[in-house]
Amino acid sequence: MTPKISVATTGGTKYRVTLDDGKTKTVHEVTVTPASIKRYGQGAKAEDLLEASFRFLLERESKESILARFDLPEIETYFPDYETTIRRMLRVQRGAES
Repeated sequence: MTPKISVATTGGTKYRVTLDDGKTKTVHEVTVTPASIKRYGQGAKAEDLLEASFRFLLERESKESILARFDLPEIETYFPDYETTIRRMLRVQRGAES
């Protein structure tokens, strides 16, 4: 079962992302700077970028394997295809919303 992804701002550039599969939850604190939104999000809101980023991560690892605290660009350190894949995911998401 794919966990439900909830994103909430905790002030400034910090966000809390909760992953809930109905049995267990994990909570992650992620820093998303304006530079990261510009680089990866290409006009997306931080919340949309984070939701897509966590879908990306969940396709590759369990929710328990995702770091509890990180800066968004760290994803690319572990997954070099993150930048190109997240842009494609956001384009598809925007197309679906139209």
